[in-house]
Amino acid sequence: MSRFIYRGRKTNEISFPLGGIGTGCIGLAGNGRLIDWEIFNRPNKGSVNGFSHLAIKAERDGAIVDARVLNGDLHPPYTGQLGSGAYQSFGFGPPRQYLAGMPHFAGTTFRGEFPIAELAFEDDSFPGQVTLTAFNPFIPLNDVDSGIPAAFLEVEVENTTDAPLTYTVAATLGNPLPANNQQQVTREGRFHLLHLTSDALQPDEVAYGDLTLATDAPDVSWQEYWFRGGWNDNLETYWRDFTAPSPLKNRSYPLDKAGKDNHGTLAARLTIAPGAKERARFVIAWSFPNCQNYWNPQACNCAQESGVPCTWRNYYATQWENSRASALYALEQWERLYGETRLFKETLFTSDLPDAALDAVSANISIMKTATVMRLEDGTFYGFEGCHPSSGCCEGSCTHVWNYQQAVPFLFPALERTMREADYAYNLQPEGGMPFRLQLPLGSSRSTFRPCADGQFGGVMKAYRDWKISGDTDWLRRLWPALKASIAYAWHPANPDQWDPEQTGVLWGRQHHTLDMELFGPNAWLTGFYLGALKAGAEMADALGEPDTATLYRDLFARGKAWVDEHLFNGEYYQQQIDLRDQSLLAPFDDAMERYWDDEHGEIKYQVGEGCGLDQVLAQWHANLYGLGELFDPEQTRRALAAIWRYCFKSPMRAFYNPWRVFSLNDEGGLIMCDWPEGRYKPAIPLTYAQETMTGFEYAGAIQMIQSGLVDEGMTCVEAIRERYDGEKRNPWNEFECGSNYARAMASYALLNAFSGFEFDMVRGLIGFRPIRMTDGRFRCFWSLGTGWGEVILQPSGAELRVLYGTLDVQRLILPVKAQTITLGNQTIPFTVEGDTLILAQPAHISAGEALRVTQ
Repeated sequence: MSRFIYRGRKTNEISFPLGGIGTGCIGLAGNGRLIDWEIFNRPNKGSVNGFSHLAIKAERDGAIVDARVLNGDLHPPYTGQLGSGAYQSFGFGPPRQYLAGMPHFAGTTFRGEFPIAELAFEDDSFPGQVTLTAFNPFIPLNDVDSGIPAAFLEVEVENTTDAPLTYTVAATLGNPLPANNQQQVTREGRFHLLHLTSDALQPDEVAYGDLTLATDAPDVSWQEYWFRGGWNDNLETYWRDFTAPSPLKNRSYPLDKAGKDNHGTLAARLTIAPGAKERARFVIAWSFPNCQNYWNPQACNCAQESGVPCTWRNYYATQWENSRASALYALEQWERLYGETRLFKETLFTSDLPDAALDAVSANISIMKTATVMRLEDGTFYGFEGCHPSSGCCEGSCTHVWNYQQAVPFLFPALERTMREADYAYNLQPEGGMPFRLQLPLGSSRSTFRPCADGQFGGVMKAYRDWKISGDTDWLRRLWPALKASIAYAWHPANPDQWDPEQTGVLWGRQHHTLDMELFGPNAWLTGFYLGALKAGAEMADALGEPDTATLYRDLFARGKAWVDEHLFNGEYYQQQIDLRDQSLLAPFDDAMERYWDDEHGEIKYQVGEGCGLDQVLAQWHANLYGLGELFDPEQTRRALAAIWRYCFKSPMRAFYNPWRVFSLNDEGGLIMCDWPEGRYKPAIPLTYAQETMTGFEYAGAIQMIQSGLVDEGMTCVEAIRERYDGEKRNPWNEFECGSNYARAMASYALLNAFSGFEFDMVRGLIGFRPIRMTDGRFRCFWSLGTGWGEVILQPSGAELRVLYGTLDVQRLILPVKAQTITLGNQTIPFTVEGDTLILAQPAHISAGEALRVTQ
């Protein structure tokens, strides 16, 4: 069975997100239910929206042949939900809204290749084959069309009988708004729209919003309202109406009688000949335009003190007036939106990566479509770390978490650049320190918590990456003063954590980091980010005409790199240099003694010491991806990665001690954050989260192994992660850490770059590929940069660089071929060779649908 196909119990945990970037989403369950209605500007795990569902019936000669909801079996447990209201909770069976008591299909086959899901509903007794295709547009570089607040649902019906049948495919949408519900069906050209609103809310209220259910079917009946009554009258009457052998008859209520908790239905009627297929398309669109910082009760006061409004609008509300507008746009543009989404999906999934790697890449780009992500009114991309069940978890586009993700900068680089712009505009202190959580509304006073070393210097490395992806030196020039201040904060006299006051190129003082505490004393993990920032800063300074600044950074980098390689590598791996019993290390820092000194054991708490940490050479992973070169000695780095594999990969977990959060257990495996090999001293109270397996960290470590030639070891780690998220034990589209849909997991995107050996520098017009493995001289892979995306195809006869969307300007190529000719269409392009680089006599402008061909 394909890794991307789920059946039976493997569908239990599925919630496939359907929504735009920064719009929230609806989850498609493994059995076809519509769940996790996270469309109200916050997470909403485990939710339903009344009885919202799809259903189908078949008629022949004026009689109903069959009717059922488009769900498969609900799998156990069946006792009920804890935490629900009286008479609806544990001990009362599944909630009625699950529709498990309605006629339904026996099973489903769920093919999940994000961004497209396909469900085949299976039941031999039903007179036809029914398939649901669900998606929301995911078109790299096109952030507007990838940000439509809507779920796209297409139901295809094949008549498998020997006589014509009339099928009706119905979509029902609940109205979650307060009384009085207003529900009206209108026709706009060839589309029917059911618009759900409320008369209780004004357009400037935070809760204000509307929903629309729309279809392009030509033959449509509807009910604006289901029957209103007590007990179960609504569902009882709906099913009686739906299973009558005729179109639905409309029902409407005057506004003062409408109340709340209503439903409405659109029903598409299809007459299908034997062996033929027809389809019905539906869009569920939403608009909840107004946002506020609900997770911080003091945010409004802070905003007002800073002279900014307490609320802001979603970016999507600047593109579409309401849900009717976005629903109409979705139906009008369906063919193009689906075609471009499918082109991306097929290009990605035909890449020559192991299935587990493609699974990891595709599953985690879905995080962009979840409630983890917001898009502010000015277009700024903003993210939580993850999601609590009903609120964002850990605000602020947290720099040390979002450091790891690599999907947004390559797939939507313009959005990624807005993260740099917002941080350096709103979050940088006068002395150059940057708190790692950006506050909302934008323009509010900054967080007063200390900067973190990995986030501070990782931001500089990310700016370097974003410059190379875009080739936009004017953009870099605008950020440059802030970037310089950020680097110089290491030795600034006002830095209370005294990172590098003597300008040694090594971090010494109190170093906050992504594991939520601080290290004291030199370590390769955090100093690596400092070295990366210095090396990137030197190249950026040169490009901007500041040779003295470049020389300063290069000298610091050289001194720091030499010191780290000599003093922190213990023969197997890089370790922290610290005397755990030396209280004086804490003395210069406020509250450090209270927080870190363990009097009973006579040690400093939460340190790595002689341990083998998963992130010890993490900065080199970033440098590899961005074309920055060596930060550490290459041979020592490879030995360190081998040690990480040897000591930090655990499988099975059954006998492994873990007092922290349990993200892998029993027969599962994974990379833990740190271990202390036999003969190495383990602190009495060691590094926080040391025994946890957190997927973003695991991917970064595994990918760096692959980059360094430890391909089998790295893929074993990747396979272990995806086996944990197998659909039965956990949702394949929700890798969690500090909450659901955790941003760090988008580190997995870099598997594409690693296997293809992807190189880029759009400043110089360079793109290159050095695949890790080829089969019979063949390799194929998706790529994406600032202005275009496509695929590279390598074969014994040469290579093709195909642009499938946008454009690409190329003057330098790195390919594993001995080039004889280079052509673009009918044009032969002269070139020279310098080392392993092909330099074109003039830049080649490649448009969508064109390919640059290199023959050998």
